[in-house]
Amino acid sequence: MEWPTYLDEYEKLLIRMSTPRVMIDNAGCSNATRLTIDSARKHGILLEAIQVLTDLNLSIKKAYICSDGRWFMDVFHVTDLNGNKLTDESVLGCIEQSLETVHYGRSKSSDGLTALELTGTDRVGLLSEVFAVLSNSQCNIVDAKVWTHNGRIASLIYLNDDDSGFPIEDLEKLEMLEGMLRNVLKGDNDIRSAKTSVSLAVTHTERRLHQMMFADRDYDRMPLIRTRDDAPVVSVQNYLEKDYSVVNVHCKDRNKLLFDVVCTLTDMEYVVFHATVDTSGDRASLEFFIRHMDGTPISSEAEKQRVILCLAAAIERRASQGVRLELCTADRKSLLADVTRTFRENGLNVTRAEISTSMGTARNVFYVTDAVGNPADSKIIESVRQKIGLSNLKVKELPLIYHGKGEREEVGAGGAMIWSIGSMVKRNLYNLGLIKSCS
Repeated sequence: MEWPTYLDEYEKLLIRMSTPRVMIDNAGCSNATRLTIDSARKHGILLEAIQVLTDLNLSIKKAYICSDGRWFMDVFHVTDLNGNKLTDESVLGCIEQSLETVHYGRSKSSDGLTALELTGTDRVGLLSEVFAVLSNSQCNIVDAKVWTHNGRIASLIYLNDDDSGFPIEDLEKLEMLEGMLRNVLKGDNDIRSAKTSVSLAVTHTERRLHQMMFADRDYDRMPLIRTRDDAPVVSVQNYLEKDYSVVNVHCKDRNKLLFDVVCTLTDMEYVVFHATVDTSGDRASLEFFIRHMDGTPISSEAEKQRVILCLAAAIERRASQGVRLELCTADRKSLLADVTRTFRENGLNVTRAEISTSMGTARNVFYVTDAVGNPADSKIIESVRQKIGLSNLKVKELPLIYHGKGEREEVGAGGAMIWSIGSMVKRNLYNLGLIKSCS
C-alpha cells in the first residue's frame, strides 16, 4: 500500500489496525459468493462497505451484520446483476481491494466539473426546461442523476463550459445560472421550496440525492401524481430488554435496496448494531437493531413514525416507474434539451434519469410515464422513438401492466440455507436474544 506523504508512522499503525479484513468464499454457497468483512466499528463504516458493493454493480441477496463492542463482522451473499456467482479472479481482487480501503471513502471524483444541486416541485416538462437553460448558457452536461418522489424532484448535475471544457468558476455566471434555474423550478406556484446551489464537496451522488430529498421533506408530502401500489411495509418497535429499537422492512426486492435503507438510517444518525437481510423470489425482508449515536433507543411514538416515513420514502425514490428508455448516441450540443423537449411535447413525464457521457458518446437512461403517472401509451413511445431515432432510443423495460402473468421476470432470487460463517453470525444473534431462532 502506498501511504499519503502527510501520514506519520503512528497514523499508519492506526490505519493498519482498523483496515477491514476481507474473506471471499465461493465454495460454501451454491448460488452466491460469500464476502466476510471484519473491522473495527465506527459510525458509517457499514454504509461504506455496502456502498462499495453496490458501486461495483453487485446484488446483495443475503446479509448478516453483527457487532460486539468495538468490532463488527458483516457477511454478504452477493451475485452479479444477472444472478451469477463471481468467478473472475480480477473482479474478486477488485472487490477485496475496494473493501479493504473503505476508510478512505469511495466517492466518484468530480474533478474538472462543476456540480449543481436542484430541488423543487416536479411537473411534466421540468427537466426539459432545466436542460434548455443550461444549453443556452453554454454549459455541457457530462453526468447527472434525477430522482422524483411524492411530487418532488432532486437532481445532481455535473457540467463544464461548453467551449473550453473547463469547470465553470465565474461567480457571476454561477449566480446567474442559480437564479434562472430557481425560477424554472418555482414555476407558477412553488414560491419558497425550490432550491439551487453549487456543490463544493465531492460526495457520493446517490447518497447526496437521498440527503437532498430528506432535507426537502419529500417523505411527508402528498404525491402530485399516482404512486406505486406495491408500497413497502415498515415497522419500528423497541426491544427494551436490550435497549435496541427494531426496524423491520418488507418490500419488493431490487438492486441497491440495502444501500438505500442503510444510507437513510446513517444520515438520520442511527447506528446499526445487528441486522439480517433475506431475499426470496422478488421479495426482501430486512431487520435492523439500532440505537441513537448516544446509545439510546427511539424514545417516542412521533420518532417511530418519522423513521417509518423516511425509510419508506428512501425505498420508493429509486423504485422504477414507467417505461425505461435508453439513449445511446454521439454526444452533441443541446442533445439533452432536444430529447427531453420531445418527451414534453408528447406529454411524457420523466420520473428518473441517469445521464452519462464518455469518449464522445452519450449513454442516458430515462423512465417515463404519462402526465398523471400512468404507463405511457405504446403508440406515443413509438412516435417519440421515430422523432429521436429508432436506433438511438430503445425500449429496455416495460411496466408489468404490459406483460402477461407468465412473462414476469423475477429478480432477487434467494439462495440456499446459509451455513458456516453465516450460521455462526446468526447463532450469535440468537445467543444475544436478538432473534427467535437460529435454525
